[in-house]
Amino acid sequence: MSGIGTGGVRRRALLGGAAAAGLSGLALTGCGDDGDDGGGGKGRKKGERISLTFWTWVPGIEKAVDLWNEKHPEVQVKVEKVSPVDGAQYAKMHAAIKAGNPPDLGQIEYPNVPGFLLDNGLLDLAEHGVKESEGRFTGWQWKQSVFEDSVFAVPQASGPMGLFVREDLFDKWGIDVPETWDAYEAAARKIRDEGAYIETFAPTNGNRFAGYAWQAGAQWFRVEGDTWTVTLDDGPTRKVADYWEHLVREGLVLTDPDRQNAWYKNVQTGKIAAWLGASWGDALLVGNAPKTKGKWRVAPLPQWKKGGNVHVNWGGSTTAVFKKTEYPEDAREFAVWLNSDPGSVQLLIKGGAGWPAAKSGWKPADTESARDFFGGQHYSEVFAAADKAVDTSWQWGPLMDTCYQRLGDAFTDAVSEKGISFRDVLKKVQRQTVDDLKGKGLKVRSG
Repeated sequence: MSGIGTGGVRRRALLGGAAAAGLSGLALTGCGDDGDDGGGGKGRKKGERISLTFWTWVPGIEKAVDLWNEKHPEVQVKVEKVSPVDGAQYAKMHAAIKAGNPPDLGQIEYPNVPGFLLDNGLLDLAEHGVKESEGRFTGWQWKQSVFEDSVFAVPQASGPMGLFVREDLFDKWGIDVPETWDAYEAAARKIRDEGAYIETFAPTNGNRFAGYAWQAGAQWFRVEGDTWTVTLDDGPTRKVADYWEHLVREGLVLTDPDRQNAWYKNVQTGKIAAWLGASWGDALLVGNAPKTKGKWRVAPLPQWKKGGNVHVNWGGSTTAVFKKTEYPEDAREFAVWLNSDPGSVQLLIKGGAGWPAAKSGWKPADTESARDFFGGQHYSEVFAAADKAVDTSWQWGPLMDTCYQRLGDAFTDAVSEKGISFRDVLKKVQRQTVDDLKGKGLKVRSG
């Protein structure tokens, strides 16, 4: 695409039909083209007062928006909260795009951005000067929404992963915090001997499993020419599946869903002694296991090779501008400001938005609202190091919500029924994902 100019010619090339659907063609959009070549309205006249609508579920984000509104009286942003339960926010956004009345801006998680390109719902911000702001953001987070020469969202925050550990229990049982996955299994055995579990393998948590595969070197999606290649059943993912199946079959981990009532009770009572979580997990533990204050610590994610330094992300989201906005320049300016202005970033941190994508205006210690809960540990240092070592080769594909759902259903069957292996899960979801993408008119190859 780098050789194609902007404007109508470029847009028609991008929307040349779903059969040409690759990152390079962005014909992820082909079937849903509304005939608008450039996207976005004509913009605001000088001195004109306007209002932008922003759909989001981020807690406390209203304070950052209030700060914008105070500083920008001509461009007022109205927050409308949408429910993030079971993907309700995305269903509402896609429905609004189809109906032709989406908001101006929306909160969209990194894995979900490609799905919105399928219905041609997002504005290409590269055509509205957003690349001038690239230097304000952490490189790998910026790239999460970049497709060749197009940029479809401004990064807000991520969730670098780590290992939350009940230090008091590990010390009591004489167990070292595991630095490798082999050591993690050894720790799981010792903890089981004490009548507890190191963790739960949550079968419905497809996005966390994706994180495990990501760290192992998997590449579930990639584009070659005009074709998506799907490789959920690749070697690294099989290694991860074999590892967790072994722990499950040996009875070394629970198989309850995580972050639900039974899991919270196990965390509160010490039946679960550790958790593979993300930077945003501090607030989750503080809010749901307050009586364990001072007993937790954070350690780096276990590595496949001793001395390794490969890290991954779980969660995180962007501020995207919908193509139907009448004020593309103002919407782009707000999206950049919201996620990079020092005052806004500080308010987002206090609200719990996640690990900031902004390079400046904050320091890791600012995120340590729960330092006392972690025994005074400067636990942000663990996540700061992880954020710098995230493997950038990972690419999200279209329909990730559907992919996660299929993984969850298949893993649930595998842990509850005999004769279904975790490798069977990968084979099944590989086939299903290929079929799902083909069903959207995309050109797909099974890797």
